[in-house]
Amino acid sequence: MSASQSSPSARDQPGPQVTAQATAQPAGPYARARQAADEIRDRTGIDRFDVAVVLGSGLGSFADSLAGAQRLSMNGLAGFAPPGVPGHAGAIVAGRLGPCTVLVLAGRVHLYEGHDVHQVCHAVRTAAAAGVGAAVLTNAAGGIDPGYAVGSLVRIGDHLNLSGANPLTGPHDGPQPGFVDLSTAYDADLRAVAAQVAPEMAEGVYAGLAGPSFETPAEIRMLRAMGATLVGMSTTCETIALRQLGVRVAAFSLVTNRAAGLGEPLSHQEVTAVGQAAATDVVEFLTALVGAIDANPEATP
Repeated sequence: MSASQSSPSARDQPGPQVTAQATAQPAGPYARARQAADEIRDRTGIDRFDVAVVLGSGLGSFADSLAGAQRLSMNGLAGFAPPGVPGHAGAIVAGRLGPCTVLVLAGRVHLYEGHDVHQVCHAVRTAAAAGVGAAVLTNAAGGIDPGYAVGSLVRIGDHLNLSGANPLTGPHDGPQPGFVDLSTAYDADLRAVAAQVAPEMAEGVYAGLAGPSFETPAEIRMLRAMGATLVGMSTTCETIALRQLGVRVAAFSLVTNRAAGLGEPLSHQEVTAVGQAAATDVVEFLTALVGAIDANPEATP
């Protein structure tokens, strides 16, 4: 066979045709949040929300206090993964509390469920895209400070992000660079409002770990030495994500157990049971707090 008649080599063979659809990149985490916010607006008829409230384990009953409440399942909204942990409802509830339009995120997903940090922060980024200027985060936590009674609420004044994750890590489609000042991660004005609503409430430092195992007594001693008075498996990454987007944050821990080595053996059933038992007091506090938040502080004379 002559050279002119030779079979084409492998490099001459036509390769697979690459379509535009195959090369299109999936939407980034911030684009997914904007899409989800648009879907919430379309389905609720509410164009802009003032305050977001994230409910931790066993605290879903707060959503029942909203006027004109509309409940949406997280399942089916752009970018959302339904929570897989008992005590997290997996619902979004839109309504009003006093003059504020409120977006309740009843349930969250966690790093320990196998989600990446962008998935963990998707709900709060969606709230920011929906217009909220303030967010109230709640969680269930272990009490490191022996003065915290089980069933009490503690105001978070600062945190230790020991989860090994940060929602500003790139590459992503959000604001760059990610060098966000966290010296006032928890808004001083919102903390002052909370202190007026509940003057007896203690303020502490929350250590956020990845979980899902509870801490060892040695780890609790380490955290105490580092200044932590509370320990849990959420909240810190959400706070960082919200602060990057200019949302003011207040956060509160329901002490559901004494930390490892300070009390009885730990279980998630105890966490959920304490949350349910304290639900009435928590709802009363959150209702008063959200009703007292100034949704537009810059507009105040």
